[in-house]
Amino acid sequence: TGVKFMKMEEFVPMFMTVKKDKDCGSYEDFVEVLKLYDKMEDGTMLVAELEYLLKNLGECLPKEDIAEVLKECAPPEDEEGLFMFDPFLRKLCGKEKPL
Repeated sequence: TGVKFMKMEEFVPMFMTVKKDKDCGSYEDFVEVLKLYDKMEDGTMLVAELEYLLKNLGECLPKEDIAEVLKECAPPEDEEGLFMFDPFLRKLCGKEKPL
């Protein structure tokens, strides 16, 4: 079919390279993008929308890898399927706030 799926071990080094490249987007850039999906303007978005973005933008990630990224980086979703995207981006981009 010509579709190449990526394993988590392949994704992480690629993500780290992109993260170091200032032209490819920063934490602040990602925040601005995800704000577009923040319908309540309260720092939350639907987990389903993030899954869609991860699945359809850039490299194709299989469902298992998307589930692993969400499990590792995303805070738990609420009963409406929403989650706080800032903690997710901070963890993903290595900008976690010190305790």
